[in-house]
Amino acid sequence: MKSSLVAISAAVVVASLVTGLKDRAALQERFGLASAGKPAPELMMMGRVRPSDTPAGNPEFDAQRVADKIEAITSSPPSGAATPEADAAAPEPPALQPTSPQPAPAQTVAPPAPVPPPIVSEGAAPQEAAAPPPPAVDESALRYFASRGDQVRLQAEISRLQALYPNWVPPADPLAVPQNGDKQLEAMWKLYSDGRYAELRKTIADRQATEAGWHPPPDLLDRLDVAEARSRLVNASDLKQYATVVDIAAATPSLLTCSEVDMLWRVAEAFIHTQRAQRGQDAYAYILKNCTNPAERQATVEKASALLSYQPMQQLLALERPAANGSREFDAIRDNLARRFVAEGNTDPKLAIAPGYILRLEKIAESQGLASDALLLGWHQLRRNNPADAEKWFRAARAKEDTAAASQGLALALIARKAPEEAEDVMFRWRADSDDATATYLAATANLMALQPPADLGEDVLHRVAAEVIARKYVPTAQQFGWYARSLNQFQTAARWFETALAWKPDDEPSAYGLAVTREQLNDRKGVLDIQRAWAGRSARIANLEDISSMVSIAGTQPAKAPLAPQQPVQPAEALPLEPRAARQQEPDVAVRAARPAMQTVTVGRGQRQARGCSTTIDAGQLGPGEALSRGWCLMDINRPMEAISAFEAALQSPVRKIREDAAYGQSLAYLRAGLSSNAAVAATKAPQSQRRAAELQVAILADRALSAFDAGRYRETLIYLDQRAQLQQERIDLMVLRGYCYLNMKMYDDAMRIFQAAAATGNRDATRGLADVRKVTHPDVND
Repeated sequence: MKSSLVAISAAVVVASLVTGLKDRAALQERFGLASAGKPAPELMMMGRVRPSDTPAGNPEFDAQRVADKIEAITSSPPSGAATPEADAAAPEPPALQPTSPQPAPAQTVAPPAPVPPPIVSEGAAPQEAAAPPPPAVDESALRYFASRGDQVRLQAEISRLQALYPNWVPPADPLAVPQNGDKQLEAMWKLYSDGRYAELRKTIADRQATEAGWHPPPDLLDRLDVAEARSRLVNASDLKQYATVVDIAAATPSLLTCSEVDMLWRVAEAFIHTQRAQRGQDAYAYILKNCTNPAERQATVEKASALLSYQPMQQLLALERPAANGSREFDAIRDNLARRFVAEGNTDPKLAIAPGYILRLEKIAESQGLASDALLLGWHQLRRNNPADAEKWFRAARAKEDTAAASQGLALALIARKAPEEAEDVMFRWRADSDDATATYLAATANLMALQPPADLGEDVLHRVAAEVIARKYVPTAQQFGWYARSLNQFQTAARWFETALAWKPDDEPSAYGLAVTREQLNDRKGVLDIQRAWAGRSARIANLEDISSMVSIAGTQPAKAPLAPQQPVQPAEALPLEPRAARQQEPDVAVRAARPAMQTVTVGRGQRQARGCSTTIDAGQLGPGEALSRGWCLMDINRPMEAISAFEAALQSPVRKIREDAAYGQSLAYLRAGLSSNAAVAATKAPQSQRRAAELQVAILADRALSAFDAGRYRETLIYLDQRAQLQQERIDLMVLRGYCYLNMKMYDDAMRIFQAAAATGNRDATRGLADVRKVTHPDVND
C-alpha cells in the first residue's frame, strides 16, 4: 500500500514538472525560487545601491535532475516490499511500472494546478534535498528590538525584512521572541540602538581580535554604515556644509527613502544652496509623489516654500492630493503660502502673483485684522503703482499698529499721489528709525518744498524741516528751499539756501543755476560772473545767463536791488529760516478782473532814437531799412502795432545785421501787442537775438499764450504755459491770480485758496477778490 502511494505521488510530481517546464516562472514560484525578482524598497536614486542588503539568489532549478531522482525511487522498489495487502490497496500499480506497454492512465497525470504535490512524508525527502536551502534571515535585530519593547523599530525591522525576503514570515508575536543567546551581540545591538557608533566599532574589533573566526552579522554592519552616514549628513547640514551633504547622500542612497524623509529635506536644501535649485525641487517632488505621511507631506511644502521661488512652488503644489473630506490637502497652510508668495512679489515688482493669492490675503487681512497682512498688501500695491490701494492698506496697518514700516509705506503712497505735506507729518516721528525711514522723510520734505503752487506752511513745519535738512545735509531739500523762498520773493534767503546746497555738494548744477538767477535779481553782477566762471564748460544755461533786469521790467515786478553781502562759508548747523510773511516784498497793484486777470502793457527798454512823426499813413516799403525801423518803433509808441509790423518787415531787408536783429525783435513785440503770440514766435526767428532779448520774448510769448488759453476756457493748458514761464522768470502777482482762477474753474478749491492767500498777503486786491470767490463757492451759506 505504501509503495503504491509513493508511485502515485511520483507520477503527480513528474506531471507537474513537465507542465512547469513550459512556464519556468510559475515553476520557480512553486518551489520558492522567485524571491530575487521581487521589487526592492522604493528610494530616490542618487547612485547605485549596494547589493549587501539583498539576499543571494537561489541557483537555477534543475527539473530533469529532480525527475530522475523521483524515477529512481519509484521504479526499483526493494524486493519483498510488495505484500498482497499492499497490492490490494494500490488501485493503479501499472502506472508506476516503466516497462508496462500501457501508457499511464490519464487520471494519474495531475493538471497544472496551484496545489503543491503531496510529498510531505517519506517521499518528500528527495525533493527537499534537491531544492537549495532558503536564505538565512538575520533576525538578531528583530530579537533585540522585541526584547527592548521598541515597537516602532520592531515594525520598521519587520517591514525591512519582508522587503528583502518576500517569503519570510514574521513571528505571530514578535515581542515574545526569545532573546538572543549571544549576550555580546545583544550588547552590540544596544550600542547601535543608543547611537554609540564609535563604541560599537571598537567592540566589534575587540571581539574579532579575541575570537578567531567570529564575524559580526552583515545586517549589523550595514546598519552601522548607514547610521554613521546619517550622522555625518546631519552634522554637515547643521554646519551648512552643503556640498558635503550631497556627497554623503550620493554615497548612501539607502538614506533617500520615505522612511528617512528628514534626510530628503536636508539633501533638497543642500541642492538649492549649491545653485542646483532644480535638483532640490526634484527632491521635494519625490516626497510628494511617493511618500504618504500627511504631516510629512505638509511639512515638505512648508520647507520648500521657504527656499524655492514662486514658480517652482506652483509645480510642487500641483502634486497636491485631495483630502478625505473633499477639501484640498494643503488647505491648512494655504494662508501662509499666500503671505509667502505676496511677500516675494513685493521684492520683485515684475513677478505676477496669481489673483487668487491676493484675494485670499485680502480676506485674511479683513477677517483677522493683522497689521502684518495689511502691510504686505500695501507694499504689493505700491510696487505696482497703485498708490490709492496702497494708501488704503497702509492706513489700515497704521490704525492697528503705528510702526515705522506702516508710516513709511503710507508716506510713499502719499508722495506718489502728490500729498507730501501729510507725508512729512506722518514720517516726522519715525525719521530717525532707520536709514530707509530717514530717506523717506527727506524725500517727503523735498517734494513738499517743490509743490506748485507753493504750500502754505506754518512756521513750526518750516523750522523743523529746515533743522532736519541742515542736520542731514540733504541737498535736494535745501535746493527746493531756495526755490520756495524765491516764490515768496525772499531772494536773499533763497540765495543763502542755494549757497548752502552748493557747500554740501559743489557739483549740484541746479543749485548753482538757482543761485545765479537769484544773484541776478539782487543785481549782484560780480556774483553772477563768479558762478559763470566756475561753471564754464559745464552748464550752458549758466554760461549763457544774461542780465535779466529788463525781464523784470517787462514783468512789472521790480524787487529791491539789495546788494548781496560777500559770500561767507555756510555753517551747516545754522538754520536758514524763511522771512516772516510780513516781510515779503510788496508789488504794485495790477488791475485784474474777476473773470480774467488783465495783463500789464509790455514796456520795452531800448536805446535813444531820433523822434520822427508817424501820424500820417505811408507805404513802409518805400522807406530805407533804417527809416522803416525808426517808423516801426514810432508806431509802437502810439499803439498802432499792425502798422508797426509792416514797418519792421521792411527793415528786415537791411543788409546790416544790427538793423535786422532790431527789426525782428520789434516785429515780435508788435505781434504780441496785437495778441498774435504764434506770429510773434515766428518773427523772433527771422534774425538772431541776444540771450536777453530771447528770454524777454519767450517770457512774453508764454504769458500771452496763457492769457489766450484762459480766455478760451482751456485752464489746464493755461497752467502748462504758466509753469513753463515760471521756469524762466519769477511769477508775477497778476499771473499768480490767473493761476488761482484756473484752479477755481477746475474746482481745485484747496489749491486756489493757497494761491489767492499767497497773493493776497502782498496786499493785492484782485487776490483778495479771488479769496472771496472761492469762499462763495465752497461756503455759500456763510456768504449769504
